[in-house]
Amino acid sequence: MTVTGEEADQGRAARSRGATGQGAILLAGSCLPILGSVLLAPVLPRMMEAFAGTAGVEALVPIVLTAPALVIGLLAPVAGRIVDAAGRKRVLVAALVVYALFGTAPLYLDSLGAIVASRVGVGICEAAIMTACTTLLADLFDGTSRDRWFGRQTIATTLAATVFFGLGGALGAVSWRAPFVLYFSSLVVAVLVAVFVRSTGRTRAAELPPVPWRLIAVPCLVTLFGGIVFYTPIAELSLVLASVGVTSTATIGLLSAVASLATAAGGYTFGRVARRGTRVLLPVALGLAAVGLVVVGISPSVPVIAVGAVIASAGTGLLLPTLLTWALSGLGFAERGRGTGFWTAAMFIGQFFCPLVLLAVAGPLGSLSAAILALGVLTAAVAVVAPVIVRSSQRSSRAVTTPVS
Repeated sequence: MTVTGEEADQGRAARSRGATGQGAILLAGSCLPILGSVLLAPVLPRMMEAFAGTAGVEALVPIVLTAPALVIGLLAPVAGRIVDAAGRKRVLVAALVVYALFGTAPLYLDSLGAIVASRVGVGICEAAIMTACTTLLADLFDGTSRDRWFGRQTIATTLAATVFFGLGGALGAVSWRAPFVLYFSSLVVAVLVAVFVRSTGRTRAAELPPVPWRLIAVPCLVTLFGGIVFYTPIAELSLVLASVGVTSTATIGLLSAVASLATAAGGYTFGRVARRGTRVLLPVALGLAAVGLVVVGISPSVPVIAVGAVIASAGTGLLLPTLLTWALSGLGFAERGRGTGFWTAAMFIGQFFCPLVLLAVAGPLGSLSAAILALGVLTAAVAVVAPVIVRSSQRSSRAVTTPVS
């Protein structure tokens, strides 16, 4: 049965009442794609040893970790179209089930090439899971309630990253294969979604309106840059600490965990200040991130670097839901899945290219710290012009009378 966008949006407020349990389930689903990016990091050296005789092992083992993020970036727009046309809940349940199959495949695969191929399958499923979960949250909640749930999504995924990193290390002590057992958890989430999460309908493929590029193009471009900024404290803090003489993995882990908690605090804050709007929150979030990155890049002192990482992470925690709300705020039901898909693609492509961009800049500037400092200065410049960018985008959005392809 086809549900029109008007009917779906009219019923959204009613559906949001008593939907806290559904939202919690969707937050659990949103955490699963984090498995692909952090769970396996602690066992990469053991995988290197296990496949030492395989040609190209130095390149293939890191791809096991990064392939899902790249696939999400490439295929999230496709997932968004399927989510709009086939229905969010149907796509989510199917993706969660298949995710368990691909995710646990390395438990019994003996070929490194086959494991890499299975990770591509994981990325395809993660693109569908992230897009469907976020779109369902946007369907089920409205106004300030939606803002709070987007903030909670940032909190949940950030805390999940911390937990999964610890679990990956603990299970990796048993075997490099052991962490892959956790992918079975998606089956539990699949059952919960199937039983408790309401379907919000779909729009037949032939009836889908064109993608409203004038509404989402600018938010997605800013999100591409935001993905680089967001991932920098996560991916580069340990390397910066090592460059100033920190050798204790316990110290690095502790400081990374504190920065992660600051990201969660930023996400929590968004739910309380979201009514200020993107024109206010985007420059604030980018400004905080810029200050933190400059401090990290300019100081050789470990305590000062830690403070900078906390400030930057608080900014990125506020940044993520701000960008998401900006991208989806003008979209109707029939466009929301594709809009979420393009936003997700921009964020993950930014995250994928983050270490590559910093590495490329670090060469000419002489160090990773100098590259992070340069990114902080650039982020500050973007923060200054952000209100103008948002205002211009909003004026363009108001001028749209019909979506354009």
